[in-house]
Amino acid sequence: MLLKAIILSAGEGTRMRPLTLTKPKTMLPVAGKPIIQYNIEALKDSGITDILLIVKYKEEMVKDYFKDGNDFGVNISYKTQEELVGTANAIGYGQDFVDDTFIVLNGDIILDNELLTDIIKEYSKFKVDTLMVLTEVENPSNFGVVEIENDLIKNIVEKPKKGEAPSNLVNTGIYIFNRDIFSKIAKTNKSSRGEYEITDSLSMQIQDNKVVRGFKTDKKWIDVGRPWELIEINELLLSRIKTNIKGKIENGAHIHGEIFLDEGSIIRSGVYIEGSVYIGKNCDIGPNCYIRGNSYFGDNVNVGNAVEIKNSLIMENTNINHLSYVGDSVIGSNCNIAAGTNVANLRFDNDTVKTTIKNQKIDSGRRKFGTILGDSVQTGINSSFSPGVKVGHNSSIGSDVLLYNDVDHNKVVLVKQKHIIFDKEEK
Repeated sequence: MLLKAIILSAGEGTRMRPLTLTKPKTMLPVAGKPIIQYNIEALKDSGITDILLIVKYKEEMVKDYFKDGNDFGVNISYKTQEELVGTANAIGYGQDFVDDTFIVLNGDIILDNELLTDIIKEYSKFKVDTLMVLTEVENPSNFGVVEIENDLIKNIVEKPKKGEAPSNLVNTGIYIFNRDIFSKIAKTNKSSRGEYEITDSLSMQIQDNKVVRGFKTDKKWIDVGRPWELIEINELLLSRIKTNIKGKIENGAHIHGEIFLDEGSIIRSGVYIEGSVYIGKNCDIGPNCYIRGNSYFGDNVNVGNAVEIKNSLIMENTNINHLSYVGDSVIGSNCNIAAGTNVANLRFDNDTVKTTIKNQKIDSGRRKFGTILGDSVQTGINSSFSPGVKVGHNSSIGSDVLLYNDVDHNKVVLVKQKHIIFDKEEK
């Protein structure tokens, strides 16, 4: 069976702000690669090399990186989703690309290669029109929940009220379709959310007596939708790396555990590393730093004297200057973290850390969670950040500021008895 693939990568990912103010969510890096690259490589490993990317938000970044896919051993083409009006609309852009059978993935999930193999085998075994991948959750009320009988899906209920879900099996957003789905998409109306929902198209297939099979999996897949999930997937993927030293390690540095050190990078004397750690190209680490496990450094990162970094992602072209601490955090590209900057990653009461997503306080479920800094953020000396605080793109946090609340993009925060926040244009 010759499959093609459609990967959905058009949206911004507003829940991942401020990181997505300057990058599409699927291009955020984890363990040395953009999120979407893991899916492209998994498809290739499963024998699927013809891939259509549905793009829109900052699509030039996706196209500039992947081009025609030749460097990645695949054939990539692109379609721009004119309006972000739902999954069914996005999949519909693949009608001229698809010959018969095709797989659909969201670009912001990372899945186990074995899962793809299992899905393809399951589809090949049975004569079905659609295969929907399912997983079991404790609280299905936030998902599309299926009513299933003898592995065939009889109904799909979107976000049922508590206690009214027909099962604990929910839609993962991974499908194998044949061309029949396009006729159903063409008849799909906008939902109450103002979107063309693929679950409505699937419901039409069920009503039309098409065979829609559910495939339950317990294989690992992660939906990277919120900032702390970037930290979690980075932890998982870094746990798989093997030591590969392409750069230079000075005498007097101490390396324990697995480390990837790319070309042109140097680890200076007195640095103590507990892997797993990924260090990109042309980085300068040390001297006398403590780099703890599950830390990722993009290209051209400089880490100064006596800095401690733990379980964090530091994106390209960022400087973290001497006597600073960064833990359980994501620091964007082109940031400058001044001397003595400290990130708090633990609440006094040891409770899980809450953070604000779309104007709502959300529990991250993490006992340790530091800060999220967008691209081009600058901090002043001896600035401090409370757990779960986010700072937007191109904002500056002044010396001695203790930041308790989120800061929007293009702001300056100073201290004069209380916080003073103003637009950079007003300066």
